[in-house]
Amino acid sequence: MDENYQSEWTKSIPLKEQKKIITRLMKFAKPFRRTFIVAILFAFALSVINVLLPRIIQTFMDDHLAKQSATTQVILFFAGMYLFGVIVKSIIWFFQWYLYSMASLKTYQYIRVKLFEKLHTLGMRYFDQTPAGSTVSRVTNDTETLFEFWYVFLMVLTGIFAVVSSFIAMFQINGKIALWTLVFLPILGIVIWYYQKFSSRIYRNMREKLSQLNTKLNESISGMRIIQQFRQEARLAKEFEQVNNEYLDTRYAMIKTNSILLSPIINFLYALAIALVLTLFGIDALHSPVEVGLIYAFTTYVQGFFNPMSQMMDFLSIFTDGMVAGSRILKIMDTEEYAPQQNPGADQMITSGKIEFRNVSFSYDGEHNVLNNISFVANPGETVALVGHTGSGKSSIINVFMRFYEFYEGQILIDDHDIREYPMEELRKKMGLVLQDAFLFYGDIAGNIRMMNPAITDEQIRHAAEFVQANKFIDELPKGYHSKVIEHGASYSSGQRQLITFARTIVTDPKILVLDEATANIDTETEGLIQEGLAKMRQGRTTIAIAHRLSTIRDAELILVLDKGHIVERGNHETLLAQNGLYADMYKLQSSGI
Repeated sequence: MDENYQSEWTKSIPLKEQKKIITRLMKFAKPFRRTFIVAILFAFALSVINVLLPRIIQTFMDDHLAKQSATTQVILFFAGMYLFGVIVKSIIWFFQWYLYSMASLKTYQYIRVKLFEKLHTLGMRYFDQTPAGSTVSRVTNDTETLFEFWYVFLMVLTGIFAVVSSFIAMFQINGKIALWTLVFLPILGIVIWYYQKFSSRIYRNMREKLSQLNTKLNESISGMRIIQQFRQEARLAKEFEQVNNEYLDTRYAMIKTNSILLSPIINFLYALAIALVLTLFGIDALHSPVEVGLIYAFTTYVQGFFNPMSQMMDFLSIFTDGMVAGSRILKIMDTEEYAPQQNPGADQMITSGKIEFRNVSFSYDGEHNVLNNISFVANPGETVALVGHTGSGKSSIINVFMRFYEFYEGQILIDDHDIREYPMEELRKKMGLVLQDAFLFYGDIAGNIRMMNPAITDEQIRHAAEFVQANKFIDELPKGYHSKVIEHGASYSSGQRQLITFARTIVTDPKILVLDEATANIDTETEGLIQEGLAKMRQGRTTIAIAHRLSTIRDAELILVLDKGHIVERGNHETLLAQNGLYADMYKLQSSGI
């Protein structure tokens, strides 16, 4: 993990930034504001009932018990009244929590969906720079934290209602003593300020360590074959234990901070307040009688004054954790510079499929170019093949052409229009891509060919499979096109997976084909079956193909030989062989079987 990145997440969150985070998170709750408002109204009603219930007891004690005038009828009346109040309180409490919980749940699910959608709009640069485990942690753990985060606002509102109503009730009983209880508020403010200052730093560090845990776990699961093959289990277990211990240390720091600064201090202040109230009432009792019920009601209101503060302090840790989670989520939401952007009002349509690169240069890190002044033209229906050693820049040409990465020098044209003048949807629809590593989604074969596009019929799926010779193995499966596909298509051979991706590409009838070493993982027998299909696919379609086997691109109209990001040779197969250069050397090596 980059030190600058890590240090950023171990800083405390400034107050101004906290306000911005809260304001932006509130916007996600806007679709559910009516439910929140109704829940808040129930919370207000609950605070009113909490003030009235002690008054019932006070009246019964002072007007009847103290005067020994409590008849059976009076006792039943006050008992029934109190019971009725408790029942109403329980009903209101239920609706308050139910409605608020439902609104909070919908809000956090809404945030998770929006975050997931946002990830799919980002360019590949973001995923190159951000560990997968960190991204997973933000979509799962951080959004889950926000579910509890919304309860903080309910606790704050109900706490404010309770504190204000309790203070008003105390002031009505004895204004002087009520004012004395306010002397503890500055102390409480200092505690909250101190807690916020140090806890946000701890929670940021804790969240970062959790992301590192997820990254380690994701890395281990993804690379399990390599780990076991090279006997790396012990090393990775040790690394995981180290990160886990670091995460545990941050949890210990959080527990220590919460144990010192949350409930214990509030409970101590409450005890001091009760002692002060009883002392002041005792002093008043020296001059005139004080009713017992009045003292009971007042101390109950003191409890109602401090209990919400104690609860709010308990929820302060959730608030801080939620602020950190919210800042991490909003950081993804604000990530725009990594996503290739089309020009405003882009409305061009791909018609013939002509491709032109004009002096295109590109760098992944902004410092070291992997492409330098790349220029070529592919006329409609022509095939341009890219060849070269590993790291020569072949895949980088595909990456910038498919708009996975933004290029900053030169120009890419389709049908003589800048590629940025086309809507991204048009590019994705009219440009078919087949990668070297075939990726299949969980579901069935038909679903992987259709890619959840309801406009594609079963007949089109079968026709596409027949076109690329995939039907020969699909028809032999017990359930045919509805045969199950597990994660990554692991139950099928690499050749079968690639044939399915071929069918997936051709079923949309693209104008442009991009083949990134599409036959590299196909066995010789399977390759023979699909070569005819590939030739038919290329007819009438402009094709850019990265060639792993030079024998597959001998009929290409243009072959570009790349070396260290430069085009060092260009021409057709015969021309390049006659030049006796790099291409000729590569072809001779492959032909001789070396």
